[in-house]
Amino acid sequence: MDPDDYGANEAQDSDFPAVERSRLREMLSLLGLDTYQAHKLSLQDFLQISSDSMKNRAPQAPRDLPWNFLRKLQALSSEARSTTMVLDTPPDARPAEKESQMEEEIIYWDAADDLATDIYSFSELPTPDTPVNPLDLLCALLLSSDSFLQQEIVHKMSLCQFALPLVLPDSENHYHTFLLWALRGVVRTWWAQPPRGVGSLREDSAVLSRAPAVAFVRMEVSSNSKSQLLNAVLGPGHRPRDCFWHRDLNVGTNAREIADGLVEVSWFLPSGREDLDVFPEPVAFLNLRGDIGSHWLQFRLLTEVSSAVFILTDNISKKEYKLLYSMKGSATKYYFILSPYRGKRNANLRFLNRLIPVLRMDHSHVLVKVSSTDGAGFVRRVRAIVAHVARAPCRRLSVEEMAHAARKLGLRVDEDCEECQRARGRAERITRRVKDADAYRREELRLQGDAWRKAAQVEKELCRAQWAGDPPDKELRQRLLELRAQQLGHEPAGGLQEFISGISGPAPGEKLYFLRWMEWGLARVAPPRPRQPPETILALRPKHCGAAESSEPLGVEHFLREMGQFYEAESCLVEAGKLPAAQRRFAHFPGLASELLLKGLPVELIDGSARSTPLRWVSGLLRELHARLERRPRLVVLSALGLPGTGKSTLLNTMFGLRFATGRGRGPRGAFMQLVSVAESFSQDLGCDHILVIDSGGLIGGALASAGERFEQEASLATQLLGLSNVTVVSLAETRDIPPAIVHAFLRLEKTGRVPNCQFVCQNLHDACAPGPRPRERRPLLDPPGEADRAGAHTERPGGGMRTLAGLAFCDPGKQHIWHIPGLWHGVPPMAAVSLAYSEAIFELKRCLLENIRNGLSNPNKNIQQLIELVRRL
Repeated sequence: MDPDDYGANEAQDSDFPAVERSRLREMLSLLGLDTYQAHKLSLQDFLQISSDSMKNRAPQAPRDLPWNFLRKLQALSSEARSTTMVLDTPPDARPAEKESQMEEEIIYWDAADDLATDIYSFSELPTPDTPVNPLDLLCALLLSSDSFLQQEIVHKMSLCQFALPLVLPDSENHYHTFLLWALRGVVRTWWAQPPRGVGSLREDSAVLSRAPAVAFVRMEVSSNSKSQLLNAVLGPGHRPRDCFWHRDLNVGTNAREIADGLVEVSWFLPSGREDLDVFPEPVAFLNLRGDIGSHWLQFRLLTEVSSAVFILTDNISKKEYKLLYSMKGSATKYYFILSPYRGKRNANLRFLNRLIPVLRMDHSHVLVKVSSTDGAGFVRRVRAIVAHVARAPCRRLSVEEMAHAARKLGLRVDEDCEECQRARGRAERITRRVKDADAYRREELRLQGDAWRKAAQVEKELCRAQWAGDPPDKELRQRLLELRAQQLGHEPAGGLQEFISGISGPAPGEKLYFLRWMEWGLARVAPPRPRQPPETILALRPKHCGAAESSEPLGVEHFLREMGQFYEAESCLVEAGKLPAAQRRFAHFPGLASELLLKGLPVELIDGSARSTPLRWVSGLLRELHARLERRPRLVVLSALGLPGTGKSTLLNTMFGLRFATGRGRGPRGAFMQLVSVAESFSQDLGCDHILVIDSGGLIGGALASAGERFEQEASLATQLLGLSNVTVVSLAETRDIPPAIVHAFLRLEKTGRVPNCQFVCQNLHDACAPGPRPRERRPLLDPPGEADRAGAHTERPGGGMRTLAGLAFCDPGKQHIWHIPGLWHGVPPMAAVSLAYSEAIFELKRCLLENIRNGLSNPNKNIQQLIELVRRL
């Protein structure tokens, strides 16, 4: 006889009892996040530099935990999930002889400890000197963050190889949220090996790529840890991964208070190495926190989107039997992992015998794991089942398709808000028309063609003549006006007009949604990457995916560049009296770009195509920035220079949480700037209100002096970037040869006395576990120079004595700063996490840079007006 119907609504009604809502409010209050419910935490809050940015101490109170998590996540630290705290006892309450010891004491509670269980109830929130469960911290922080900070948190978690939140429970507002938007920024790279033919490197958005999904859930009580099993299945050999947090990680062991109902996702991604690839293709693993009886809606979703569901339990009760019976006819494969000696063995067998025909199982779908079971053998068996499911015809869904199933079940999808959808429609009206990036640039972004390159060359010649004291060249001026008039003869194309509307009219939130949709839409039409061997999966996930090295991918910067050229052309004609100022149409463009800079988006400083600075556009943008920051105008410029592929963009992103494109030849070629705000409470101590961070991108290519014009061009650009900077990080290749253009720039600036404080960074770009050749033997930085350095030095001082960086005053061997940064990855990409040693070294470098700024060990800090004049002079 069929059991009584058990409706999903009945289970859903019990999801949010009053006590659960109370726990959420108390947890938010405990963490100091209750004030961020009406006005959410933003991306600017995440990026802001404060006094805590220079500290690396453990949190001392629960209110420190969210900020500690965000700081460590920004640095891509594998320890970000730790919620252990240092006991904060008042100094006068401590015995003097124990003060030092107490400051170092780490306090945490093991939920398995009997004494702790007696003192603390599972139904009570942790006391202030007790750590919060990391999953509770994550849920509380996500519930207190706006959509863009949620997306940034998830993106950083993906680089740390943490399991990502997919369904976020919210007991306060009576709904669960499917985090589709939050996952949009995650890019996955893997080695695709077809059954026949040659494999290739593939890269795609995590929400768009399809893969079989396998879910792991718990029914009532299970003696086996779900998350530990998942980590073991995902990890190669005998090295389990720590993607999914579990109680034995000792980073906060309290019982969950608000995180039950959370669904997490992680992917296995093949690297092309047979000794490491557990599965031959990508597989998604889903994990439901809490038992299925209390979170039936999430369980229903998992059965709708998964190819197989593993149910871990010690007991099958009548209630759970009825729930599972209601899944009759499901196409999903079900597997049970039992610990029968701890449960009611006979009852389990009776219910299982009834479920086997209903769920279309057989006895091979029931696995038994007890204390005497061989752990490694059991993991191999689970892997074999997952591999069999993935090989057979099965359901393969993307995260975007999972969101459709979530909507049908009544879950809220974060992407469905009106602002986001309006912005998406506007962006797609542009990106749908882009079939070929090069053709679109030629036909729609016409001011960036030959006319701009010729105008840039004429302006350089005029500038050189001016500084040499030569009389103005009337022919050159006339030629410039003709080129600018030719540019202004074009009208903004339809796509550009739509783009301008997208960044000018809407509310601030819609504007940011629009720009994100633009980035992703343009990245989807980029040309495919060339086939590469698996050992080349060594770069951090780039912002622009899929671009061939020989072609600059089309991006948002090209639309801003086009706006800049309209402004440049119009300004040039107005200055020459060829166009009345009252007829200006594009004077508001710099203001639009400055708003993007204030919102934390990178804006181009040096055009990577023409390899020139659009002076009027940049000056106009900085003037608008000055008007908006008039109350806090003090500025420090920090730049990073080096050859493409030496890790400078990744370094800046890790240090400050920025969004510069990464990956050799993968992003735009120009130099980009991004503004980082300093907290008002710290700006007086640091001596500035903002830090303008500049990434040189692919402008410095390592040309030798013998390259002639190319070398002179690189040296000129390097001089400009260094001359603007208060502090500079020079990222060196593993051979430690300093690019000749940078040597040349330093020698030029030494004459002016404007040499910035300089930090040299030598990065290990090869992972110790990765296949392929080992780095060449490195020579000390101040050893006799290599040929590249000699060429640069002789260019500046022909016939004179040999000069290298070692001979410059600021490179005194006793005073210079040389940083040896460990390898980025711990393990082999794409399943590797960022190494803790890399994260810690980058934090120390950041602390040193901020100390130098605070101590004045750099060029004098400037305001924005002074920066505008410096840009013009350089």
